[in-house]
Amino acid sequence: MRLLSFIFVFLFCVVSAQKNLPLDTLKLKEAKDFFADDYGNLYIYKSKDFSLTKYDSLGKQIGQMMLTVPYKIQTVQNPLSIPMFSENGQEMKFVDQNLNDIQKIDFKQKFSFIKHAYAEDLQQIWLLDESTRRLLQYNFRNDTTINSYPFDGSFDDIIDLLVFENKVYILSKKLFRVYNLKFEKLFEAEVSNAKRFRRENEMVLIIGKNSILKFSPDQKMTTVFADPDTQIVDKNSLAFFEIKGNKVYLYTPESLQLLQKLKEAEAKKKELENELDEKGDVEKVIQDIEKLGF
Repeated sequence: MRLLSFIFVFLFCVVSAQKNLPLDTLKLKEAKDFFADDYGNLYIYKSKDFSLTKYDSLGKQIGQMMLTVPYKIQTVQNPLSIPMFSENGQEMKFVDQNLNDIQKIDFKQKFSFIKHAYAEDLQQIWLLDESTRRLLQYNFRNDTTINSYPFDGSFDDIIDLLVFENKVYILSKKLFRVYNLKFEKLFEAEVSNAKRFRRENEMVLIIGKNSILKFSPDQKMTTVFADPDTQIVDKNSLAFFEIKGNKVYLYTPESLQLLQKLKEAEAKKKELENELDEKGDVEKVIQDIEKLGF
């Protein structure tokens, strides 16, 4: 009876901790990447047809782009101007809240081969030029290269780039590295299934396949979200999101704390049950021995 009570309480708390968002499971099945802005809008990118579709918090479609080449969406933190880069097309574009083009920047006309691009703001882009092996600070408003820094590291395994306060953050699927602008290594750590960066004030977040890590200015890394069974994870400034079982779930930081406490309680319960089982087995052996007359 006590076990059943615990199960019911546990299930109730889990359901209370997560919110299921009303998005059609068919729309999520082929999602390659997933983003959430601070207004509760959701963005789904599909590599199958290079489409980016935007939905409101009620699951209503409010915009769609059909792209001709694959793009990497940098961030939707400012939904009025969303930057995205195409290595194949050698261009970066900015789109508005309805996913209409605002501006397109063609790198083919000016640079050799750009491996990665990071839009710092609405004026400057940081570019990793693979041919010249340099990091470039480029002002696309007046078409000038402000700074150029030599980079002698490997370009092959880089999947994302971020530059903030004279530090260069480079991400591969298995490594996270931080350099200064002289490309002297300041920090390195192993990561698993990393996908992209997200910056929140002083914090740099590493969005992975099924986890989110936080790197703080004091060079400490902590896990802020993890679920081994999830398909895709993301967060905005207020909540965490995951696609799991072709459904979208929202978690607040408070609900994540509740889930963590529940997991700890469940682990403790299992530990106690194992101890009781072992104790019961010992008592049974003692009783059997007594029956034999020893």
